[in-house]
Amino acid sequence: MPVAAEMQVMVVDDQRAMRQLVRTALSELGCVHITECADGAEALAVLKAQPVHLVISDLNMPRMDGLALLGAMRAEPNLKSVGFIMLTSRGEAELVRKAIALGVNNYVMKPFTMATLKAKIEAVFGPLT
Repeated sequence: MPVAAEMQVMVVDDQRAMRQLVRTALSELGCVHITECADGAEALAVLKAQPVHLVISDLNMPRMDGLALLGAMRAEPNLKSVGFIMLTSRGEAELVRKAIALGVNNYVMKPFTMATLKAKIEAVFGPLT
C-alpha cells in the first residue's frame, strides 16, 4: 500500500469545518492527494470516476449517510477493497455492529487527535512513512 504522500484519500462530511480539520490532519501526516465531498451521494459519484485508497467518512449526513455509502462501495466490484474509516460522534454498539457487518476497516470517534487518526489509518494500511 502506498505511503502517505502517494495515498489517495477522500474525506466525506457534511460539515465543512470537519472536512477541513481532517484535511489538515491528513496533510500533517504527509497526505497530499485529498478529495472532499459533502455527503455520501456526492462521494459515490466521484469514487466511480476516481477511485481512492481510503475513504474517511462521517456517519450522519443528508442524502446518503456513511453506512449507506459504505454499503454501496462494498457492493461495487471496483470499490469493494477501498479502505473505509468511519468518523462519528456516535458510538452506539448497534451502529458499530452495522458498520462492521458492512465491511468498515476502522472507526474514529469525534473529537479525535492526529495521533488517533494516524493509528487508525496505519492499522488499515501499515506505516504511513
